Order: sequence, then structure tokens, then C-alpha cells
Amino acid sequence: MSKPERRPRLTAARKLELYLATRSADAPLGEILRQYGVHLDDLRAIERVVESSALAGLKAQSRHGRQPTDVSPERVQQLEQELAEKTRALAELGVSFALLEKKDRAESRSRSQAKGSRRRNAK
Repeated sequence: MSKPERRPRLTAARKLELYLATRSADAPLGEILRQYGVHLDDLRAIERVVESSALAGLKAQSRHGRQPTDVSPERVQQLEQELAEKTRALAELGVSFALLEKKDRAESRSRSQAKGSRRRNAK
């Protein structure tokens, strides 16, 4: 009994090859899919990834030619420290806001209860 033929793994490079091979209008799609060992649904998923990645790459390139620059470790550390400080400040503000809301609700309840007792006493 012979072993079944193993197809090469579908790496990113092979997926791109497959995508490019199927772009021609007269490409024998079924034959190409069998050759690569994939189904039509797999090809459609590969097409979506390739096309969306191409769009993302073109958008990034069109940002007036600005490419992200390397950031020094010192700058990264400074930014992380700023982020931590702002996160702590935001947490403190959240606690303060919650306490103020609680106090406001309590005052509102006591005012409404006082109005209710005045109405009962007036009757």
C-alpha cells in the first residue's frame, strides 16, 4: 500500500502564488485548486485577505510618505510612564464621580422623602 501524496504546506508565499495564478480570466480554476489542494471557499478566503491587506498597505503608504519611525527605548519608557499616570488619574476620577453620584442620589432621596412627609402632615 503506498502512502498518499503529501501536498506542500500552504504558506503565505504559496497562498499569494495561488491568488496570482487564479487572477487570469482564462485560468483553469478547478485544476489550479486541485494542484494546490484547496477548495473554492479557501480560495475566496485567501482573496479577501490578500485584497484587504493590499488596501491597508496602500492606505498606509498614502499617508504622505510618512512611515513610522523607530522609537528609542527611553521614549517608550516615558510614554508607558505617562500612560500609567493617566490611567491612575482616570481611575481616581472614576471613584470620585461614583461617590458624587451616590451622594447626589442620597440627597435626592432625602429631599423626596421630606416632601412626602410634609404632604402627609398637611392632610
